[in-house]
Amino acid sequence: RVVDGNRKVLAARLSDARFFWDVDRKKSLAEHAKGLERITFHEKLGTVADKVDRVAKLARWLVEEGIVKPTSVRPEPVGSEADPQDQRPSFTAESAPQEKSGASTSSARTVSELADMAEQAARLAKADLVTEMVGEFPELQGLMGGYYARAEGLSDAVADAIRDHYKPVGQGDVVPTAPVTVAVSLADKIDTITSFFVIDERPTGSKDPFALRRAAISVISLIVSNELRVRLLPLIFQSVGFLTEWAMKAAELASSEAEQSSKALEQFKSVLKSGPIDRLDVHLPQIKDPEDSVGYRLLLKVREYFQAGPEIALQDFVGFIADRLKVQQKEQGVRNDLIEAGFQAGNEDDLVRLLALVEALQSFMDTEDGANLLAGYKRAANILKKEDWHGIEGEIAHTGEEDPLSQVDDPDMKAVIDAKMSDRHAKELSYEPEPAEKALMDALAESEPAAAAAIDAEDFSGAMAALAALRAPIDRFFEEVTVNADEENKRAHRLDLLAAFRAAVHKVADFSRIEG
Repeated sequence: RVVDGNRKVLAARLSDARFFWDVDRKKSLAEHAKGLERITFHEKLGTVADKVDRVAKLARWLVEEGIVKPTSVRPEPVGSEADPQDQRPSFTAESAPQEKSGASTSSARTVSELADMAEQAARLAKADLVTEMVGEFPELQGLMGGYYARAEGLSDAVADAIRDHYKPVGQGDVVPTAPVTVAVSLADKIDTITSFFVIDERPTGSKDPFALRRAAISVISLIVSNELRVRLLPLIFQSVGFLTEWAMKAAELASSEAEQSSKALEQFKSVLKSGPIDRLDVHLPQIKDPEDSVGYRLLLKVREYFQAGPEIALQDFVGFIADRLKVQQKEQGVRNDLIEAGFQAGNEDDLVRLLALVEALQSFMDTEDGANLLAGYKRAANILKKEDWHGIEGEIAHTGEEDPLSQVDDPDMKAVIDAKMSDRHAKELSYEPEPAEKALMDALAESEPAAAAAIDAEDFSGAMAALAALRAPIDRFFEEVTVNADEENKRAHRLDLLAAFRAAVHKVADFSRIEG
């Protein structure tokens, strides 16, 4: 009786599913996607169709910028002569698309083709939300979209991206590796996080109604697992740019004065990049009742969010990602203080590069050289803090005279200015340095450029080796040299020397963040 009862229930459900399948397939996914205009994503962010448009643009941008790349062709069979016409693009072992018989193939999927596929998949990814099937079985969202895409004759790569674009759903879920899927999934989650941050709907305490923490962990997993070389700040700025572009159009600028609207948008983007947004009113649309315009209200939110300047606002987002990264990496035995030290070194926001640096740093700190260098760094930092010394410019507090070169803030001139400041200070040395003092000077002259070059080349083990060479000289310096000498010139030079030591270490990581 139990079997018979379940058979009847299951048969009825399968019959419903067959009916919904037949009904849904009477329309293409693109036709279904038009129904997303009726679904509100958020009252301050427009409809699901609006979100889809932003995600599609960001997914294409990820490919065109070379962040998500096509993979190379699959290897030729050993011992056989491969037909050049049979070389097919491989989109990872996870879900390699099978080319249909008679379809033309190429040696590799081009960037243009991949960008088109990413945009197409993004525009269709949410279409199954308005199908009868997903309306009856909500847990099938994404999955049914993939089935409908295949039944419609779309490429396997696009179908897979539609099916898997919700993944990874938090920690421990399978992370997509197919390029089209990665582009759509990453764009979807980045748009969600940036949009809710702009309207100030971020997580507070234990409350996270829009699952932004889970989305952040998914972003980290996608970037790290696929080794995507992308800086978070430009990525977030691009996402905010698309959000602003939509807000401009939603504020009915484009419908009335298209040319003026286009110019206003470019002006706004220029302001957004250049600094604090205090001129946004000039670019806001003139509409009769702005309170009824979602786009107008969102533009006000954008201005409010970026009032202090884009870098400050976007660092807020990077800090949110950093907090999630600490939680994720702690489970893998990576120390939080080392992640913080890596993040603070040059505002590092390339997660792949950061984790490689942290791995090398953790190995280094487990050695005797690392522990002793950290102790020497903290001693030097404490002395400089007590003396309120800031390198060569520290002399201002004592003489009241400001060096004109110290006021030059031109990135293109940095190397020249640093060299001149170094030469000037070397010429000012009016005494014979003690042996331990000279040894530290010589060690810095070798280790500082070696560490900087290793960091630039992403040779993080080499950077740690360069720092290790400073361990013995700094220990000897503290043992044999009196920093606060009675002679003012000796004291100033030795404080500068400690400041140079601190600066050399900071080029690798911010050791002030490291515990111990």
